[in-house]
Amino acid sequence: MANALIHEKSPYLLQHAHNPVDWMPWGEAAFEKAKREDRPIFLSIGYSTCHWCHVMERESFENEEVAALMNREFVSVKVDREERPDVDRIYMLYVQASSGSGGWPMSVWLTPDLKPFFGGTYFPPDSRYGRPGFSEILQHIARTWRESREKVVASSENIAEQLRHYASGPAKAGTPDAALFESGYSPFRRTFDSQYGGFGSAPKFPRPSIFNYLLRFYAKTKNEEALEMTAQTLRAMAAGGMHDQLGGGFHRYSVDRHWFVPHFEKMLYDQAQLAISYLEAFQITRNAVFERIARDIFAYVLRDMRHPDGGFFSAEDADSPDPENPSHKAEGAFYVWRQSEIEKLLDRKTAAWFCHRYGVHPEGNVQEDPQSEFTGKNILYEAFTEEETAREYQTSAAEMQEALTRAKEILFEARARRPRPHLDDKILTAWNGLMISAFAKGAQILGDSAYLDAAQRAVDFIRDALYSPETGEVLRRFRDGQAAVGGFLDDYAFFAQALLDLYETTFNPDLLALAARFAREAFSRFEDTENGGFYSTLSGEADLLLRMKEDYDGAEPSGNSVATSVLLRLAHLTGDETFAARAERSLRAFAPKLDEQPSQAPQMMVALGDWLSEPAQVVIRCSSIDDRVRAFLLERRRRFEPYSVTAVVSDDAVEALRRVAPFLASLDRTNDAIVYECANFVCQLPRALGDPSRQFGTPA
Repeated sequence: MANALIHEKSPYLLQHAHNPVDWMPWGEAAFEKAKREDRPIFLSIGYSTCHWCHVMERESFENEEVAALMNREFVSVKVDREERPDVDRIYMLYVQASSGSGGWPMSVWLTPDLKPFFGGTYFPPDSRYGRPGFSEILQHIARTWRESREKVVASSENIAEQLRHYASGPAKAGTPDAALFESGYSPFRRTFDSQYGGFGSAPKFPRPSIFNYLLRFYAKTKNEEALEMTAQTLRAMAAGGMHDQLGGGFHRYSVDRHWFVPHFEKMLYDQAQLAISYLEAFQITRNAVFERIARDIFAYVLRDMRHPDGGFFSAEDADSPDPENPSHKAEGAFYVWRQSEIEKLLDRKTAAWFCHRYGVHPEGNVQEDPQSEFTGKNILYEAFTEEETAREYQTSAAEMQEALTRAKEILFEARARRPRPHLDDKILTAWNGLMISAFAKGAQILGDSAYLDAAQRAVDFIRDALYSPETGEVLRRFRDGQAAVGGFLDDYAFFAQALLDLYETTFNPDLLALAARFAREAFSRFEDTENGGFYSTLSGEADLLLRMKEDYDGAEPSGNSVATSVLLRLAHLTGDETFAARAERSLRAFAPKLDEQPSQAPQMMVALGDWLSEPAQVVIRCSSIDDRVRAFLLERRRRFEPYSVTAVVSDDAVEALRRVAPFLASLDRTNDAIVYECANFVCQLPRALGDPSRQFGTPA
């Protein structure tokens, strides 16, 4: 038997299509049913790789008695938060405000006109862990709705009004200035874990937007502490169990302070943003470890997260069938090892070396295991360096490296034969934008053509499958041959950013023109023309309780933060003051938030740093992009210079640039290749490419 979710494309909704619950997708049919039958809506929001979503499904939604109660008393609606972040944000705001915390699965009860009146996250089937049982809650809410419906409706009206007031943001704009930019540093310095890296205590979530801010704070102030906080955290994450030591990439977060025991799901947006963090740390420090980890991430994504036509999949699950008990799914089962398994696969000497290096013990290495998921098993982490291991076993570093490299290959091949975690194979425009940016920067900084090819193919995929050049509309999700769901601000902003990053890699003027079009589409669709900034959704959406301006840079940066930076970059490249004016309006709109809670919006702090910096351009005017130009660019990109943009204007690009960037098109060349250094669109006298008499940043 199947419920109404069977007709959906979302992997998460399809996971629930055979529950005995009469689930319906979010939409008018569900709303009309609730109104017609005068029943409240039970809204369950999650995503397909969510561990506790799976737990709640097994415990409650697959239970015939619980399902019968839900079917009798409620209209039950499922939402994939990754397809519909607009719905998720509204009700997450309510859950966080009413309970003090949030997460997934999210469980919210609504009136038929979509106003919330009770909510939470995961509920166990019966009372435990200090939480009321799900069946008990269902019965209580059903009884309250029957006996005190007027009070429930009145309460929901009040809640909706409070949510609208909160979502409207500050009434007055603020002043974005240097003092505001510098004020963001203190909260991170105060919460930094100097022993293990990261910010705060357990659990530890990577927030790459913090690294983005701290590295730019370092670039502006030369504050070595800001750089070291970032570098120490990145090193600790790379050494820990949160980093997949065999297959590359990072898991979602660490449950402890040490980055050791992860929550094992892998998200595309984490890989994208962390790759950039490691690349930028490599630019600054030239530490080969950071380059290795960035390449590690890219290898994982290209191997396991790429659609054959070039787009990138969304996530891999934390849970998978236990190789020792295939009928049982367990978190991390794909990734953990018994020492005896390793000893069967490797010769005795190499097994001893490997187990020492990666902290493997016969009894297992997970001390804190409240769910008893890892009894006798080991999470691989860098307990010792290769050099330390070589000294311990009195062998050469070269022999140790060769042996451990081969050991990792053998174990990886053995692991690949295990049942794999579920792959969420939907392709999201916003998340693909983040990954395209990462590959473009990888191509720039490391000079690897495979990364450039990956970025270009993904851009082509999005343009072909999810974008309409006739209307300028972008859709959010592609899966199984179908594109759907109108794009949100994140989709337009993140993809525009990707186009700019790829433009600064290839200097194809069509990419710059398309980025400018995406930005203008964002103006017309999402801009708050009265107060500045951008809404996440279109106006007049009938299925949304309110229209929100997202301003929190969490696991993903907010659409507003990225949009503001995109506008400033476009202004610096095109000379179009319209972009700069809208960016300034956005910064003024969010300045009160930055002043009050700078740690909530580090990516907007990045945009503020861009705005405070004098527009700087380095332009190479050449007949063609030849090996000399490419060598010059690679050398330039070895340095971390976040407050300038680079453009190459070849003869065949001039005509196309006249329409989108007349400033660039106006620069002449006197020989095959010359370099202009410009500030605020005023250029010094050009010099020949490769002129050894002057380095960048020195006076003409």
